Amino acid sequence: MDLQNARRRVDTLRGTIEGHNYRYYVLDEPSISDAEYDALMRELMEFEEQFPELLSMDSPTQRVGAAPAKGFQSVAHEMPMLSLDNAFNHTELVEFVERVRRLIPDEELFWVVEPKLDGLSVELVYERGILVQGSTRGDGRVGEDITSNLRTIRSVPLRLRSLKPVPERLIVRGEVIIGAEAFETLNRLRLEKGEAPFANPRNAAAGSLRQLDPQVTASRPLDIFLYDVSYPETLPAATQAELLPLLQKWGLKTNPLFRVCFSVAEIQEFYEQLVQNRETLGYEADGVVIKLSSFELRPRAGEKSRSPRWAIAYKFPPSEAVTTVRNIELNVGRTGVVTPVAVLEPVRVGGVTVSNASLHNEEELKRKDVRAGDRVVVRRAGDVIPEVVMVLQPEHGVERGEPYLPPESCPVCGTTLVRLGDEVYRRCPNPGCPARRKEAILHFAGRDALDIDGLGRKLVEQLVDKGLVHDPADLFSLTQEQLESLDLVGPKKARNLLESISASAFTSLARLLFGLGIPHVGHYLADVLQREARTLERLMAMSRDELEQIVGIGPEVAQSIAQFFASLENRDLIRRLESRGVHWEEPSEDQIPQGPGPLTDTRFVFTGTMKSMTRDEAARLVKALGAEVSSSVSKKTNYVVVGEKAGSKLTKAEALGVTTLSEEAFQTQLIMWQGE
Repeated sequence: MDLQNARRRVDTLRGTIEGHNYRYYVLDEPSISDAEYDALMRELMEFEEQFPELLSMDSPTQRVGAAPAKGFQSVAHEMPMLSLDNAFNHTELVEFVERVRRLIPDEELFWVVEPKLDGLSVELVYERGILVQGSTRGDGRVGEDITSNLRTIRSVPLRLRSLKPVPERLIVRGEVIIGAEAFETLNRLRLEKGEAPFANPRNAAAGSLRQLDPQVTASRPLDIFLYDVSYPETLPAATQAELLPLLQKWGLKTNPLFRVCFSVAEIQEFYEQLVQNRETLGYEADGVVIKLSSFELRPRAGEKSRSPRWAIAYKFPPSEAVTTVRNIELNVGRTGVVTPVAVLEPVRVGGVTVSNASLHNEEELKRKDVRAGDRVVVRRAGDVIPEVVMVLQPEHGVERGEPYLPPESCPVCGTTLVRLGDEVYRRCPNPGCPARRKEAILHFAGRDALDIDGLGRKLVEQLVDKGLVHDPADLFSLTQEQLESLDLVGPKKARNLLESISASAFTSLARLLFGLGIPHVGHYLADVLQREARTLERLMAMSRDELEQIVGIGPEVAQSIAQFFASLENRDLIRRLESRGVHWEEPSEDQIPQGPGPLTDTRFVFTGTMKSMTRDEAARLVKALGAEVSSSVSKKTNYVVVGEKAGSKLTKAEALGVTTLSEEAFQTQLIMWQGE
């Protein structure tokens, strides 16, 4: 075949394949079999191999064509990707609608209500109908370029359909998700491979999109719904209700489950309908988004610094279900903390099958009086972490099990458990406890630490149980033969794992610090320490007083860091990591990103006299973690920290239902936030 005829056939094949992609991934209406689809793709690939000059980036064959990236480049959004304020009850919904009506008093307003998807927000840029860039939301103003990964998602068109005139430039926004069934299948396959399951669909979607290798992203069952555009005034749609069908005609997948509402009553009715049916949606949703439909009227409502005044998220109540406690087991973490866990009859909660639920600590367990055999209410706290809410009264004549007795010794190594100071939990003090060692190695290999792909829980358990690995440094001396001696590990898997371990040996100082598992040092503080110390040698030499001078680090955290590096065992681990080829980059100041902290978008008010620090010092600590500090209490306040002789601010906080923290509770919580 000559070039001209080949070009015609290639154009026909591409149009046919993208048409089938649209029907399958967007409309969910497949019209050919998988075998027929594969035959079309194979024919197209053969033409592109024979005529390489016909290859183009919008070809269906190029969804996974990029080599693994070394890192993600920053992308500045032309228009900020704002977050949304929340409404948690009908009263707050009414207040939102009335507030917008006061801002736009002379117009008849109507609203578009859509499910609020629990995924990862992204932005796609099309030029002349071709996908040229895709990015994460980031901090709303600057995101990360993940174009190669977004191209792997079959419901993301590489070229827009032209049933309606396609604009020269289109910036469209949406949410990348993993459906409920696809998530369960993904986790089942990971468990079969000995890999740790994802905690929830959102984490799975976010982690998949931030893979440096697009091949990994392509292996995950990602989907997308688009719902917003930049510069809507340039499009042939005057309202949100007109925009969604228009995007669909261009081949962009939108959620068909939306409703146009003209009153609060209609919004509430649709909201309650979705609450009742959230288990059958097929994806995670944690509320509805209510938007003023008219693009022309939105500027009159205006925007705040982080959120528009014309839209709000009306959150669902937490997901709950009733099931039976089979048993109460103990989990030993990497720091030795022993946590009671309820083993449950599996039950669906918020779209996820739950078989274990946290009981937090023995005091909480004692307060709720949870026993084996009890019928309990289980909730996914924040729609993520399963927890036991309450015990239901047994049926008449049914005897309850024996009360839970706290353990005196570690369930794994038998060491006598201890309590440090006023801690509410017990610890295994044995650093050689197999459970602690396993958790420490898993933490070190985790995605946010050295990111050793393929090293899941089952493999780590075998490595420790067989005596092949005692600490993270031992990972870097493993051999092919040792790995092949493990169950379900063949030559190829062993080679891949060794390659992954080798690749992880070049890392950053922040990732290394997080991976070492220094008590109270989470992602944020690891970045802070990297920025302030610059080198590991300097950090190891810093005194407790020097560490306290770093903004965001209090006395207890400073002591924890100093004690960690004073330990000869920890220093020996670092020395052995370095001797086995682990190298960490120690960047200059201008290379270190200044990202949001764990308390970003959180508002504090301090009242009364504090004993351990001044209110200004406390405010400085939370500001360093990204929080805002206000002098007055309102419904937007997240926490009121209460010292001695607190006055009207405490009264107002109680009246508004704002969370209050004593000085002691604030100090405990601060350590947790600093560790995030």
